[in-house]
Amino acid sequence: MTIYEKLLECRDEKYSEFQSKLVPNISPKTIIGVRTPDMRAVAKEFFGTDEAKAFLSELPHKYYEENLVHFFLVANIKDFDECVREVERFLPYIDCWPVCDQSSPKVFKKKHDKLLPLVKKWIDSPHVYTARFGMRMLMNEFLDADFKPEYLDWVAEKRGEDYYLKMMVAWYFATALAKQYDATLPVIESRRLEPWTHNKAIQKAVESFRVTDAHKDYLKTLRVRGVAGQN
Repeated sequence: MTIYEKLLECRDEKYSEFQSKLVPNISPKTIIGVRTPDMRAVAKEFFGTDEAKAFLSELPHKYYEENLVHFFLVANIKDFDECVREVERFLPYIDCWPVCDQSSPKVFKKKHDKLLPLVKKWIDSPHVYTARFGMRMLMNEFLDADFKPEYLDWVAEKRGEDYYLKMMVAWYFATALAKQYDATLPVIESRRLEPWTHNKAIQKAVESFRVTDAHKDYLKTLRVRGVAGQN
């Protein structure tokens, strides 16, 4: 059985309709309708098989779920260099936020020294989802013990009109405010982000249970007024 055939076995047409509303920038015809736990199970079942190896070499895929399974397979590769090769081969084909956001290679946590320059390269990419993935890796891997304030600059300087790019910048800074408040606050106070993104970062921080009430109250005073599309 192929991975595609296995995905068809897990199909839920009603879920396909629901999912298409969450990912409006891709064609509903490319969404089979498979829930994430089922896709992870498919990746686990096929990982290391000849079918998986053949599947990873077949790009681009036709279906949204095939892309997710592809990234789930890549995330399980235990060799860092091999994993990076497969990540970089796949990044140009990512076309929506769920594929970008739901896979985190396990081996990255063990190789921060080798990962960091790659993260910087990905963030600098003109491809929206490569840059988004880079920012998410910076957020996931470098906001705790390995944090340095200069990493905030990498994201603060990222510019682009794409909604999903701007949302990732906001998400990063909201998380940075939760984890590295003292280092991050000056970026917000100096309004280095674009106004929409600045306000969205504050909104997400205010909604976070990881930010103290006192910090939330102060962040609210830093909102930029009169920005279109904001609450």
